[in-house]
Amino acid sequence: MPKRTAIVVALLVAGALVPATPATASPSITWHGCATGPDDRLGTELDKAGAQCGDVVVPVDHRRPTGRGITLALARIKATDPARRRGTLMLNPGGPGGPAMELVLAGPLMPEIAARYDLVGMDPRFVGRSSPLRCDWKTDTFVRSAGPTLRTFGESVRLAKELARGCSGNDPELLRAASTRNTARDMDVVRAALGERKISYLGASYGTYLGAVYLQMFGARADRFVLDSSVDPEAFGPGLLRQTAPAVDAALRNWAKTAVGQGLGETADEVVTTVRDIARTAERRPLRVGKYTVDGHTVPYLFFAHLYDDRPAVQAGFVDTVRTLRDAAAGLHPTPAPALAALLDGLTTGSGSATDRAGTPVVCADRAGSRDPATYFRDIQDHRAAEPLFGPLARNITPCAFWPVAPAEPATRIHNSAPALLLGSTGDPATPYAGQLAMHQALAGSRLVTVEGAFRHSVFLKGDRCVDTAVRDYLVGGELPADRSCR
Repeated sequence: MPKRTAIVVALLVAGALVPATPATASPSITWHGCATGPDDRLGTELDKAGAQCGDVVVPVDHRRPTGRGITLALARIKATDPARRRGTLMLNPGGPGGPAMELVLAGPLMPEIAARYDLVGMDPRFVGRSSPLRCDWKTDTFVRSAGPTLRTFGESVRLAKELARGCSGNDPELLRAASTRNTARDMDVVRAALGERKISYLGASYGTYLGAVYLQMFGARADRFVLDSSVDPEAFGPGLLRQTAPAVDAALRNWAKTAVGQGLGETADEVVTTVRDIARTAERRPLRVGKYTVDGHTVPYLFFAHLYDDRPAVQAGFVDTVRTLRDAAAGLHPTPAPALAALLDGLTTGSGSATDRAGTPVVCADRAGSRDPATYFRDIQDHRAAEPLFGPLARNITPCAFWPVAPAEPATRIHNSAPALLLGSTGDPATPYAGQLAMHQALAGSRLVTVEGAFRHSVFLKGDRCVDTAVRDYLVGGELPADRSCR
């Protein structure tokens, strides 16, 4: 749920409900230009890149193929070397709730792959331009810390109820249909509509779970699958963040080493103490950062959201953020840098990419969570000593505890021997390495390429030649490597 990719696009409302294509008819895609008007920046970029955009109708409920339908939106850039074209590579950025159409613009970053594959980005059902659901939130994300006390936890409960109500105006049939299993079924409809006997796939973060579900449900129609920074397949659902606190804390400590001598402390321990002192101050009183107010619920999220990438430029930006928050904790009214201002604006007004808002119906449709708030508070208290900063955030209650509908079908059990290339890093704070190993075990035919000692979420196209070469060799040449480490 926090932003799992650097890609940020505006979620544009499109794709009204329409009658589903009859099951006896072949699925078809209506291709057209991408820009919907002069202010459609994404569409304009896609058109300039030579993309085609298309719509395909799928059933709301695949068990009733002649019933109500929704329109999925997708973009395609054809292989740049048609004579050597291998097939279609579908792309997904994660989330859940991340639109995928923009990903086809990444072709120049992976030219050998783009030469051999048509790149296809399908906005998942109810996301982006694919018949989006509406959740009336004044925030981009439900992720908040429970704070230090039962009283502050009660504030989290009230927020979770409010956010669940904000999504409850949608048709219950649509909320029940928002599951990953249905998105995997949509992928297979698109595969058929593209005229492909098999498809290849590249997905990151939540996209790894979607890819694994497709492999479980439609493995015979899968060609070469790459899953980057895998989700624990048994953990995805309302508790998907529950096991992340130790990994996020380790990422914080790793960052602290780079921040020594920059005004936040003369040792890594002192830097960590500065961060924790800011959080404790925010628990006592709200902090003013420009025109925004942050408190004990939101400050830990600001730290959490900055720890997804350990590359130097990103870590330097986090130093600036902590300096700003330290000044606010000292009673000053600092002006946030543009990147922090954008994050705060999304957090307090819902003006950002809102991936979590779009993805919450998926999380709640995939697996039921406890509807008893006391279970969450007990879990937080049981782990508070070991996880003082990030445990109350990772283990906090979510809108799924008050969701208006129950999942329509059980979650998918991933257990197959389909070949796949898995990528990861040992210090991943968002999908901890233990969960990546669980995915590796569940996909018995997979191979895992690991960046040792890295604290980043998603590793492909992040400057690691070892990883990028493994992906290229697999997708282009079919070489599935042995498990190996990149250093």
